[in-house]
Formats: sequence, C-alpha cells, structure tokens
Amino acid sequence: MSKTLTLASIALVCGCGWPLLAQEPQRPVPTAAWAPKPNATPAYPPGHRPWVKLADLKARHKGEATWSERIVDDGRLSGEYYAAAPGTKVVRRFHPDTREWFAVVEGEIRVEIEGQTPFSATRGSLVNIPRQTIYSLETIGPAPSLRFVVNVARARTLFPQDVDPPAPAAGTTWVPVTINRTAGRYDEFNQPHLNIHEAAAKNEKYAGGRFVRDDKSEMLVLYGHEKNMPPLDPADKGHFHAESAEFWLVFTGQIRYSFEGQQPFIASEGDVVYVPAGTWHATRYTGAAPSCRLSITEYVGNALLLEPRKQ
Repeated sequence: MSKTLTLASIALVCGCGWPLLAQEPQRPVPTAAWAPKPNATPAYPPGHRPWVKLADLKARHKGEATWSERIVDDGRLSGEYYAAAPGTKVVRRFHPDTREWFAVVEGEIRVEIEGQTPFSATRGSLVNIPRQTIYSLETIGPAPSLRFVVNVARARTLFPQDVDPPAPAAGTTWVPVTINRTAGRYDEFNQPHLNIHEAAAKNEKYAGGRFVRDDKSEMLVLYGHEKNMPPLDPADKGHFHAESAEFWLVFTGQIRYSFEGQQPFIASEGDVVYVPAGTWHATRYTGAAPSCRLSITEYVGNALLLEPRKQ
C-alpha cells in the first residue's frame, strides 16, 4: 500500500466529502467599481427622522416614570427606548428566531440570562441576548432606568408556561405550544455584557469593536477622541451603503454627522441618528471629551462605498 495519501483518501479519512485545508485570512482589496446611486437624495421611511434628541423624548414624557417610544422600525430592524420605574420587572421570556441587545443609558438593571451569572448593567452597559435564550430584567436602585433596545422588526416574544404573559397583541391569542429550544452560545463577537466606561478606564487606547454579529444585524462600538483625528474636511462625503440603512445611538460624548441632503449637526449622549441606504454620510468624534457611537446595520460586514479618492 502506498504511503502517499491523495486528496481523495484524506477526504475519506476525515469522513467528509472534501479535504479540510487551512485557508489564509483574506485581506480587503481596493477595487474600482460602478455602484448605483439614486439621483435624488433617498427619502426617509415614514415616521423616521435623521436625528431624534433624547431631551425631546424626555420632554414629551415628562412626569412619566415608565414609558416607551419606538424610534426605528424600517421593516428590517427596530430600535425602541424603554424607561422603567424602580422595581419594574421584565418577566422571563425569549425570542424564538432573533437576537435582542440593549444599551443602558440611565439607571441600573439587574440582568438574568440563561446560562450566565446574573449581573448589574448601568450607564454605558451593553447587554446581548441570543435567540431562544430565556432572560429577565429588573430595574433596581432608587432611580428609573432607561435602555435602548434593538431587535429585528416585528420580532416575536415567547414566554415559558410558568410565566403569566402580558395581554396579547391586538388580533392574537396566547396558545400553548412546545418548542425544541437551544439556548444561544456566545463567541468572540457576541458577549453577554460590556460596559464601555469600564473598558476605557482599563485601556487608554480603547477603541471599541464588534459587540453584535448576527446573520440579521451587526453592531459596532466606536469609541475615540477628536484630538486623535485628522482636521475636519467639510467637503468629505464619507461613504454610503448599497443595501443597508444605518443608525446610531450616541453612547457618550458628542458625534458630528454630515448627511447628504441635511445640514451637519452634533448629536449628544442618548440621541438616535438614522440614515437610509444609498445616502452619503460622514461621522466623527467631536469635543474635548471621549465620544462613543453604536453603529447599527442590517447586514454583517456591509460594504462601505467610498469616493474614488478615498480608496
């Protein structure tokens, strides 16, 4: 018998139909291409605005300890603010097919996620809950909590049968079912909890990174200082995305936004900013303090289309 193994024999030994060969990681290759760009500045989806100020939301709900308001719901992703009075509980629940994550803007929330040690999430905290994973929340401490929650648009919520669910949505009825459920796993891109202020205090070069990477969405933490950036170029268009809208939660400090069809503006902590697909947009840290924005897109690793001189 020959001591030389062919590719076919290796495949058989491996028990697979094709050999397992190591691949070198691919690096992006700058490529000149033609991209379809709308002649007219893309319109915003109904009910959406470029900039929603947290101060305006608070003014609108003045005197309410508990309230919610949906800021983004474009048919693909949803982003909603939830304010909760001390002692408010979110009973045990899970999403059958989607991941939910949220950012704590104010207050303190006790978080229990299946398979994880319970923890406290405070201002600057991000919490990531995989699909089919049971979780519960409770606002603790003397102050209300405020969190910004992101999920796939029209995501469904299920409740274990030992929990009394809330009133059903209009046109629906709760019915008993059985689901073959597998609690989600965490990996290098998805961790249960991160606090950006704690991370920055431990590392003076902290710049953020991916916190959500899912087949349905992605979220990047972008943290930095204007002092470390090149001088502002007012003519810089930034980039646009061919397929995906993008929205941001300003998580600390201030961020300057320049959008096609809009006057540049500076958004502050807690503000939500939205831009449709096919729209030029440029962002940068601004001010003396550190700044952080959460970049939320509909596709993992969605392409950035740049002007040729910026390749």
